Amino acid sequence: MALSNTQYNILLRRYEAKQLENQHIVMERIQSVYQELPRLLEIDNTISSLSVAQAKKLIGGDDTALEELHRQLTELIHEKKLLLTSHGYPEHYFEPPYGCPDCQDTGYIDGQKCHCFQQAAIDLVYTQSNIRQILNIENFQNFSYDFYSVEQVNPATGMSSRDTVKHAVHQCLDFVKTFDQEFHNLFFYGDTGIGKTYLSNCVAKELLDSGHSVIYFSASSLFHIFEKNVFDRERDASGDYQNIFECDLLIIDDLGTELSNTFTVSQLFLCLNERILRRKSTIISTNLALLQLADLYSERTFSRISSNYTMIKLFGDDIRIQKKLKRPPCQGL
Repeated sequence: MALSNTQYNILLRRYEAKQLENQHIVMERIQSVYQELPRLLEIDNTISSLSVAQAKKLIGGDDTALEELHRQLTELIHEKKLLLTSHGYPEHYFEPPYGCPDCQDTGYIDGQKCHCFQQAAIDLVYTQSNIRQILNIENFQNFSYDFYSVEQVNPATGMSSRDTVKHAVHQCLDFVKTFDQEFHNLFFYGDTGIGKTYLSNCVAKELLDSGHSVIYFSASSLFHIFEKNVFDRERDASGDYQNIFECDLLIIDDLGTELSNTFTVSQLFLCLNERILRRKSTIISTNLALLQLADLYSERTFSRISSNYTMIKLFGDDIRIQKKLKRPPCQGL
């Protein structure tokens, strides 16, 4: 991830702040529980004094000191955990509440940048922090089939709108489950407001939570990055550009809403083809019909998509309109 010194320092300060916050939380927990459970303080003091006493014995030549220390510590730790859990506390209540347990909120593992640091860099560079808030709402746990009709049927498949989206959710869950073992891409298409972006966000949430790097772009934002890389001579945009090819998952939302020209057509092909060659997964959503896609972006691009993507067509009534209609009317003035 290409970062300026300023951006890198911003991220380091965030990790330092998180570590200080963790320490503060742990100290508050310890003091609070000590007041409620004085025996817990006695146990911790005994553990400290035992370690010092047994160390002295070991230095003095007592070969049984280490074994005895281990036995006593095991008993005390067991009593400590039992005391905590019997009073409604988790047994690891005194451990810091790490945002990333893998690196323990340091940003690094064995001298290498942790996956959380890489995603934090992506969020900073592309100002995608608002995506996190969206994903807290738009995820598989909150997905509802109630907005999809059982009466509307696709004559080509014989499946209702609801059965179609259930099958789509199953495909998305399989995409997440096999993400590290198999190379997949997803292509959502269909009318406006039927859940294409929502499903993309569901997948993004699962992969972000499992430590993968995800970059989300509207089509217009993506092509803006491409333009900066080619035409912006005032700054080096190549770092931002390369991240598009290197992230674990790239999401291109609302393809077809950008101003299309020969530049966007060529850049889309380059992007999709390069990610296919690198076996990096991509999700595309669009309101375009497949014939429109071929006409707008060339047969060459359409061929790459049709042969390398799972094509998922959704249909039904606009969910946003349904939600508006279900809202209670404003009370009279």
